[in-house]
Amino acid sequence: MKPGDHPEFFRFPAPEGRSRESSIVLTRDGRFFHEGQPVEHPGMRKAFASWLRRHPDNGRPILSNGYDWTYLTVEGAERFVQSARSRAGRPELSLLDGRELPLDPKALTCDAEGTLWLRLPEGEDACFTAAAQLELAPWLSEQQGAIGLEIEGLFSPIAGASSA
Repeated sequence: MKPGDHPEFFRFPAPEGRSRESSIVLTRDGRFFHEGQPVEHPGMRKAFASWLRRHPDNGRPILSNGYDWTYLTVEGAERFVQSARSRAGRPELSLLDGRELPLDPKALTCDAEGTLWLRLPEGEDACFTAAAQLELAPWLSEQQGAIGLEIEGLFSPIAGASSA
């Protein structure tokens, strides 16, 4: 049993001489920074992304690995699609937290700025990084003024996207 499984875990004070506030920032483009410097280590980026949660009492974003936790600043989305690649002709997505999942085109939406979003199976939304969005190009199609994905001959319009 991890300390994080204890019902009072998020109410325990910080260890002596430490604070629950951190200088860690998750930027709008899905990059982590610590003390103003980018977090370059891929394992650390993946760990931070997989530890991202909301504090159960106040809803602020936190990083929790089950043994300790700290607040961080989230400038935009909390979940990101970092890449898309073909698997047997169908797009498969890699999330910043290391998860991989097949793309369900019905789970895609496009916001007013042209950024793609994916509704994840657990109900959260993940923002596509610019690179991941470009990697969908082989499946992009336009039909009758609608922009969408054509996968194995089936066209699925992207909600909010149009060629106008």
